[in-house]
Amino acid sequence: MSPSTKRARHDPAACVAVREVLDRVGDKWSVLVVALIGDRAMRFNELRRSIEGISQRMLTLTLRNLERDGLVTRTVFPEIPPRVEYELTRLGRTLLEPIKGLEAWATEHRQAIQDARARFDRNAPRPGGAPRR
Repeated sequence: MSPSTKRARHDPAACVAVREVLDRVGDKWSVLVVALIGDRAMRFNELRRSIEGISQRMLTLTLRNLERDGLVTRTVFPEIPPRVEYELTRLGRTLLEPIKGLEAWATEHRQAIQDARARFDRNAPRPGGAPRR
């Protein structure tokens, strides 16, 4: 069976669904946020301190997108000053198992990936066309 025949058998709606999900969980921050609030609700600043390198704006956008997709819920407590907590929804919790699987895979194969990168970089052609040695 040719590659084009195999591609034709894929359900286009399934491809769209996968792409939409990967657009959300494949960004730089969403998986980290979901993993962090997987065990308990967290406040915004607690999340921000826990994720090295994330800006306030990017965390706000990430949480808003996760909330829009039904993965995170935002609860405002009527206190002074107001307290806001984020936690996973039932749907968001279903994402924890694949995330933990990805984390386990990445941990198990990290060294092999680093070794492959080093081999590739040693053998990759230099800008002038000659392989690196």
